[in-house]
Amino acid sequence: MRINTALILCAGFGKRLNPITLNTPKPLLEIKDVSMLERCINLIKKLGIQKILINTFYLKDQFSVFLNSKNFNIDIKIIEDGEHILDTGGGIQNMIKDSNEKDFMIFNPDTIWSNDYKDEILKMEKMYFSEKLENILLLVNKKFSFDKKLKGDFNLKNKLINKEADKEFIFIGCQIINKKLFIKEKIENYSILEIWNNLLDQKKLFGYESQKDFYHLTDLDIFKKLKDL
Repeated sequence: MRINTALILCAGFGKRLNPITLNTPKPLLEIKDVSMLERCINLIKKLGIQKILINTFYLKDQFSVFLNSKNFNIDIKIIEDGEHILDTGGGIQNMIKDSNEKDFMIFNPDTIWSNDYKDEILKMEKMYFSEKLENILLLVNKKFSFDKKLKGDFNLKNKLINKEADKEFIFIGCQIINKKLFIKEKIENYSILEIWNNLLDQKKLFGYESQKDFYHLTDLDIFKKLKDL
């Protein structure tokens, strides 16, 4: 079994990077002349995934211009959030509503993705299918985070995610999830955290630990530091 479709979440306002995101959406910001979105797409191609869906809202027209200027040689489709921004949960549900696929790999382009993640993500995908899971999140110990201000989101023990005691692990923006977990009757603005928290309550939220250094485009200060690396 393999994932055929990846989603990239590109609808956000990127307010923590104002003023540069007043004119350029966060996923199109460049580190060493390569945009965050392009890095993400290149990794998805390396993973052997066949199709990419990108959701847009803020400064949405720039994404079409960007994609038309590139030759990524992979099926990429833009799906707009619509009149109102849908947040992560609503945005994902809107992207997958018409798909016949059951399982999707989802990326946040806030992370500086590289081909170094390929093997880990493929192992995470293998675990997802071999253990018949409905969700799995890629996590890293916060000691590997370039941005030392980032706090942990979760704990990870025996492949299960929990929020007990010290939160040592950060979600780094890649997950696999089954369509059936999106149970809202209508598409509306809500966070993926709603689904995660429900799974946490059931002790059914799973994680895979990355061993890579984690670079995340958090704010303007971190952006400037990353450009100097």
